[in-house]
Amino acid sequence: MPERCEVFVSGLDASIDVVGGKWKVLILWALGGGPKRFGELRRAVAGVSEKVLAQHLRELERDEVVHREVHDVVPPKVEYSLTPSGEDLIEALRPLGAWGCAHKTRLEEIRGAAVCEGVAS
Repeated sequence: MPERCEVFVSGLDASIDVVGGKWKVLILWALGGGPKRFGELRRAVAGVSEKVLAQHLRELERDEVVHREVHDVVPPKVEYSLTPSGEDLIEALRPLGAWGCAHKTRLEEIRGAAVCEGVAS
């Protein structure tokens, strides 16, 4: 059993390393709807800066979950899409998103109470 646990934890580490941070999951989720250009992604992921979006796209491309396709046209056109590995990752994230939706209200209540207790102390 301990060996199986180590494999699971190692797999979680690898997964979290790929999607770590606030924006990567949102970028992947936006690409789940089909290929998008940089500007479309920036609008789809409200609040992300151009610098951070470009950096995360490079990292996701490096990890082979996002594909960057440069079309040979003028003006230049670049589209981003999920690779098969990226599509698998989106499927793996769906249960996590469902858990968050199911527990969001309770988590907000708990966290709100903790903030109030911290102020009252």
